[in-house]
Amino acid sequence: MKQVDEYNNAGVADGSNKLFHAFSSDQSGLRPTVLQVLPALVQGGVERTTVEIASAVSDAGGHCIVVSAGGPMEHEISRAQAEHITLPVDSKNPLIMYANVFRLIKIIRDNNIDIVHARSRAPAWSAWLAAKRCGVPFVTTFHGVYSLGWGLKRRYNGVMTRGKKVIANSNFVAGHIRKNYGIPLERLRIIHRGVDLDRFNADRVQAQRVVALAKDWRLEDGLPVIMLPGRLTRWKGQSFFIEAIAALGRKDIRCLLVGSDQGRSNYRREVENLISANGLNEVVSIIENCTDMPAAYMLTDVVVSASMDPEAFGRIIPEAQALGRPVIATNHGGALETVIQGETGWLVPPGDIQALTNAIEGVLALDVDARKVLAQKAVANVREKFSKNAMCAKTLSVYDEILGKNVG
Repeated sequence: MKQVDEYNNAGVADGSNKLFHAFSSDQSGLRPTVLQVLPALVQGGVERTTVEIASAVSDAGGHCIVVSAGGPMEHEISRAQAEHITLPVDSKNPLIMYANVFRLIKIIRDNNIDIVHARSRAPAWSAWLAAKRCGVPFVTTFHGVYSLGWGLKRRYNGVMTRGKKVIANSNFVAGHIRKNYGIPLERLRIIHRGVDLDRFNADRVQAQRVVALAKDWRLEDGLPVIMLPGRLTRWKGQSFFIEAIAALGRKDIRCLLVGSDQGRSNYRREVENLISANGLNEVVSIIENCTDMPAAYMLTDVVVSASMDPEAFGRIIPEAQALGRPVIATNHGGALETVIQGETGWLVPPGDIQALTNAIEGVLALDVDARKVLAQKAVANVREKFSKNAMCAKTLSVYDEILGKNVG
């Protein structure tokens, strides 16, 4: 790992191995190099996708460098046989952003970067200017939708549309981009977020992992478990979920809110007070952290995503479906693409307590055969449309397209 000081004084599924085929087989021995830039390497969808693409590039015979402000996932970059360089690209301070331009220029030139791929706005400004100065193709990924605000905010967001190719991680996000930024369709690519089907595979989750987690969380045998994963923040809908559980009126269930408050202590207290006010202290528990989400999904009878605002993609639902778990999500954003109503899960209006209550009741009433049919359809849907391998192959295909390689 290289640190910022070094640069402070600067002025598909199975098709992914086709990446850079012409380059990697060239007698010159050149290895195309991709530079990915994101704010930091903490736990999250942007970070996970960055690691997965870094690994795919390495597996395909290329080289990947990741620039970020660092974080707990740095070691995963090394495991992906990629390189991490620490720079303060998480900063929105204009002076630091401007200094980052020259730091990134040095990185691009020192490492013969072939493509610069930006995944967030603040680092994208520095990366775009550096790529432009060096004459290197620039690519962006919209991992979510940005509030538009006034003209200055729209201009700030607009850097994400400056890529030679602009990747949207769902049809919902692509629609947002087209509506608000009007980029031509030939520059837009839709690549859904991918689920790691090796990790989220029911046959590979050992029973002892599930049992250990149930013991740690003090879950009684025989009681149905309903889980809402996601960081504790208002728009994720924990309050909506608690109200629905209260309306359900059952004490013979256990409900888990799995996710950190990430410093939102006031909201956490609000959620805890709502649990107490509804007499649900024995029913609803907050789990601060979980390092084994496949096991967590497997011990649940219902997985809920209650987001009040649209999810750009929403990884919780397809992860749970990949393990054959019944899911309920709110009917907007990416969930409209990952849930087939009544076949692989259920959709309810955001904030509609009675609709969520009814959906939970319906899932808990499913017999063994109905759950089996649902699981088969859910797993098949994720494997067909939302696999990590497909996401990687499509992204690498975009790189090939930009570099003028034949893909097929």
